[in-house]
Amino acid sequence: MPASGRVILRLLEKLQHGALRLRTPDGSILLYGDGSHPVTLDLHNWRLCSAVLRSGDIGFAETFIAGDWRTDNLPGLIELMIRNRAQIESLIYGNWWGNLVYKLRHLLNRNSRAGSKKNIHAHYDIGNAFYQLWLDPSMTYSSALFTEGASLEQAQGAKYRRIADQLQLQPGARVLEIGCGWGGFAETAARSYGAHVTGLTLSTEQLTYARQRLQDAGLAQQADLQLCDYRDSAGQYDAIASIEMFEAVGQSYWPGYFECVARNLKQGGRACIQTIVIADDLFERYSKSTDFIQQYIFPGGMLPSPAEFRRAAEAQGLRVEDAFSFGLDYAETLRQWRASFLAQRTALEKQGFDGRFLLTWEFYLAYCEAAFQAHNTDVMQFTLIKD
Repeated sequence: MPASGRVILRLLEKLQHGALRLRTPDGSILLYGDGSHPVTLDLHNWRLCSAVLRSGDIGFAETFIAGDWRTDNLPGLIELMIRNRAQIESLIYGNWWGNLVYKLRHLLNRNSRAGSKKNIHAHYDIGNAFYQLWLDPSMTYSSALFTEGASLEQAQGAKYRRIADQLQLQPGARVLEIGCGWGGFAETAARSYGAHVTGLTLSTEQLTYARQRLQDAGLAQQADLQLCDYRDSAGQYDAIASIEMFEAVGQSYWPGYFECVARNLKQGGRACIQTIVIADDLFERYSKSTDFIQQYIFPGGMLPSPAEFRRAAEAQGLRVEDAFSFGLDYAETLRQWRASFLAQRTALEKQGFDGRFLLTWEFYLAYCEAAFQAHNTDVMQFTLIKD
């Protein structure tokens, strides 16, 4: 057993929440934690140990993708590690030197105008066919809002309606949507509320799909969807919506984002911004490091904490009227996405996506599900007023 393996086993003895059944490369079975409903981790070799000590969750992900270990419950294993963060901190964060190269790489993904377009292209222009295989029929790639017995598609509609209701939309209202995705909210606002929506995106794939969607729905006259950076938006709107786009802005650009919201909003106008947030007590360390999501999924991404979001919005004269959180709904959304994604593996392979890519996305969906389930992250709708 390498020295890194011995270090990891000593750390695992500190588990206080949940249980782990570890199978070592030589076939030994070791049990850790409180013994109740253990998650199984099968080590095919010892590479996981040195990787996580060096680079934390990034090493954890990279060795999963490489096939160095497997588990019977991927989100459960990640949640176990998150809930024991205080006991096994080095497994989550790695060491400073090991993370330096990842931090430098993340810093290169700044969300300047050119950088934003490149970063959005990296994630959203994989192809509409990829997302159509495993998202629900509404083509919504953000947290749903569930009520008992609701399907994922119904819960996505409920999320859109809550945002529209927070905006107090009336027929003829002029709405700016910053990050219009595949057009789900624009369709809801136009069809159900009679609003006129100007939607902005940096994804050519999404723009093509969303325009066709509104055309097919007979709502093209109520929507103006544009390939446009939010910083270039100009106009006066009754309301502004932005659904899980803020995470892609980048911390140094937060003042400019909220200045854009304030500039485009009429006096007394309302904005509703749905964003993923990280717990306030974790923000300082998170903001100074980099993680698996930033390295492999959302280059340039950065989550606010609730307090940081409020501070940045209020600095631009926007008052937070309402803050609504529904993180466990995101855990359920991700559970359903991951099940659908795994069920479509053969079809995804036929689209040309290789095993490494599919394992990266499997880990990503499980990682996010676990973070919401453990309350490491949350999703919130902030309603802002321009007084």
